[in-house]
Amino acid sequence: MATKRNDAVIVTQGLTKTFRSKSGRDVLAVDGVDLTISRGETYGLVGPDGAGKTTITRLLAGLMRPTRGRVTVLGYDTLRQARSLKAQIGYMAQQFSLYGELTVMENLRFFARVQGVSRAEQAERIPRLLHFAGLERFVDHLGHQLSGGMKKKLALASILVHEPAVLFLDEPTLGVDPVSRREFWELLAILRAERKLTIFVCTPYMDEAERCHRVGLIYNGGLVAQGLPKEIERQVPGELLEFRPSDFARAKALAPSLPGVLQVQTLGDRLRLFVDDAAVRGLQISAALVAHNITVEGLHTIQPRMEEAFISLMRQYEGGCQEGS
Repeated sequence: MATKRNDAVIVTQGLTKTFRSKSGRDVLAVDGVDLTISRGETYGLVGPDGAGKTTITRLLAGLMRPTRGRVTVLGYDTLRQARSLKAQIGYMAQQFSLYGELTVMENLRFFARVQGVSRAEQAERIPRLLHFAGLERFVDHLGHQLSGGMKKKLALASILVHEPAVLFLDEPTLGVDPVSRREFWELLAILRAERKLTIFVCTPYMDEAERCHRVGLIYNGGLVAQGLPKEIERQVPGELLEFRPSDFARAKALAPSLPGVLQVQTLGDRLRLFVDDAAVRGLQISAALVAHNITVEGLHTIQPRMEEAFISLMRQYEGGCQEGS
């Protein structure tokens, strides 16, 4: 019998995964991750390539055995009760295996049969899913004829056909155009509002992370920070100044030594400096650069968002690791 822990749907304790490399060396992919994700919550796992996002998603979905630690989903132990859990979750991999030579309708029926959905249930659910995903006019189109965005919508409909309670989505909009990405997230918002689904999604896109209830920032297999998006953004040091210097390379080299600068980031031809006091340091920094024959254009204070926060927290994490080594 599955047990419940308050409203927690996904719980990990010391989740760790080590792989053996071809050279025989152990590679730590996931390092002691603790998560508690509530019913109806959308939790976004954000990090660069190779950080461990896909490995964690597969561990949570019961598709991989942890080296150490424990995972429960809906109260089921993902190792001991995998068969019972399978019917309760939907998993969408980065490259979801749609069948290009099957039509949209045939794909949905195939995945329904695989999940044990009866014909009567298919007759009720599939038209509803087609309408939900905006695929009603494309039921006779072959899978390979669909655009990238439409393939993602069909993949989402396919993992919903057995009406799971939890969704695991591994970078579901990777390689999709911005309009299709927005439409996909609008569908997730409908699911969250109407069905109270718990959604675990890993993404490399910071704007998608800002759509989640809570966010976990992962780097080198470990959680650097987690919390509400606004809480993450408030963890950056100081205030953020942005400007365009006339000599970008020299200004960037000088930036760490400028008055009150805590951290340096760049965006295109703009420098972004975290400082202890923007009102005071703006004038001082501008004067210091002018003294080096570097003019400053468009100096202003901006509100740090998820991308700046993530870069800042990664650098703090790296600095802490170096000090502890």
